[in-house]
Amino acid sequence: MLVAVLVGVLGDGGPAPPLPGIGRPPRAGDPFAYAPAREAVFEARAAAGSANVLFAKSPGGVLATAARVAGFRRLIDAAAAGSGVDPGTLEAIVFVESAGRPDVIAGTDPSAAAGLTQILAQTGQALLGMHIDLVRSRQLTRSIDDAYARGEAGLLARLQRARAKVDDRFDPRKALAATVRYLQLARGRLGRSDLAVVSYHMGIGNLLRVFGDYDGGGSVPYAQLYFDTAPGHHATAYDLLSGFGDDSSLYYWRVLEARTIMDLYRSNRVALIRLAALQGAAPSDAEVLHPPDRTPSFGDPDALSAAYADRTLLPLPANVARLGLAYDPGIGSLAPRLGAPAALYRGLRPPVLDLLVELAARVRALSHGSAPLTVAGAVTDARYQQLLGAGDPLASTGWSFQIARRYASRAQALALQAMLDRLQALNLIAWTRAPATIEVTVASDAARVIVDGP
Repeated sequence: MLVAVLVGVLGDGGPAPPLPGIGRPPRAGDPFAYAPAREAVFEARAAAGSANVLFAKSPGGVLATAARVAGFRRLIDAAAAGSGVDPGTLEAIVFVESAGRPDVIAGTDPSAAAGLTQILAQTGQALLGMHIDLVRSRQLTRSIDDAYARGEAGLLARLQRARAKVDDRFDPRKALAATVRYLQLARGRLGRSDLAVVSYHMGIGNLLRVFGDYDGGGSVPYAQLYFDTAPGHHATAYDLLSGFGDDSSLYYWRVLEARTIMDLYRSNRVALIRLAALQGAAPSDAEVLHPPDRTPSFGDPDALSAAYADRTLLPLPANVARLGLAYDPGIGSLAPRLGAPAALYRGLRPPVLDLLVELAARVRALSHGSAPLTVAGAVTDARYQQLLGAGDPLASTGWSFQIARRYASRAQALALQAMLDRLQALNLIAWTRAPATIEVTVASDAARVIVDGP
């Protein structure tokens, strides 16, 4: 899909506004539909699109977590040897589950997930044959908390060793062996290694329920299950999959990304340090999609006008009703203070416009309604950002837009959320939620994906 426009020429009296453009509606069909022949591409995109949380929540930072996890690699290799479980995947599970901390508990009570691989006490006892004296483990955990609060390092270490003897989950060797047993059991039940990893967080029973609603119970690659379900396609399976708490549907992608992080930690630490800096610069991976030091921005209204002239920027389409869009009248409202027309601030880069039009069309189709999405912000420049008192480095690049959080119905809101989640999983956007708007940053390859598929 392309957006056809007429562009104004520069005038002598200052920046000339672009002439209104006409946007072509998207082609029929879903350009983001799953393609079995491209399973690996979908997996890679989903891993990259799910990366930010690993960087944001790694205790001490992602490099510190990678260092802790790498310290267990010898035990990981030993646990996986001869089991059919990939040691790199097992290591990634350690990264995601505990960040390499063998004594961590998900909460305060050791009945919850605990240890290097975060095993529930009930699962460890009933399914994995682990020795877990929960009464004694609780007693020792209280003593450990007291010793930690008092700063008694020697006593703390002794108590932790004692707990590992009565609760196998706190013994890294035994925890890893139990996780391998689980993955073997799950693979036997589900028929695939990727599904075994998914079930480690979601549960075998829950995953089987999703498959029951998807295709009657047969196993397919997780990438197919995830990307081939949507509010309007295999809707019951989608509702189940997206309804599990704690981001269970994203767990496999995070494991894949954790494996990439560990590979970078060993092979290209400089690249990992840069990636960590980009991921840490914003509450999304927007700066990974467009690193500020490599992404041209617009300094002032004259730069915007020149960008319209050479088609680096295109005006927002005028035929909004047909495209399922509306524009907030406040877009560009500060332009007169810069001696510029507001229309200069009502445009985007071509791939961003393509994705915006596609997003609006998909939200309409999924919500079965005609109400438009309201665009609340588009391209700015550095001087306009100064007037706003903002410091967003991507706002003046034309790669982002804002959608107003005003919805005609709950169905429209849910459809937008579903599309944001899907596009992020395809690593086509990064998005964050503000009180009144949703900020969407679009990947540079969005137009190609819309035409050719992921």
